[in-house]
Amino acid sequence: MPVIDRVANDYLDDVTFLAVAGRGSLERTAEVAEGLFSDNLTWGLDDSIWALYGVPGQPAAVLITRGVVVDLWFGETTEPFLRERLDRLVSLG
Repeated sequence: MPVIDRVANDYLDDVTFLAVAGRGSLERTAEVAEGLFSDNLTWGLDDSIWALYGVPGQPAAVLITRGVVVDLWFGETTEPFLRERLDRLVSLG
């Protein structure tokens, strides 16, 4: 998450970042989220999202534009990899 949080600042005008919290209680998730996310990211707790996008666990990322999934990957990522994927997403509009 630190990589996403760092990179998000450069894409705030073009990309909305939503972190879907891990499976757990809302109270515990809120505590952890405060330490992981800056104002660059919003977070939510909705178990239906996991199944909707076929995400078996964390970390995972789904990039969506105009209601269409355009990219999906599992596992941690590097800053250059993330920037490449976000640049592609932005270019799709």
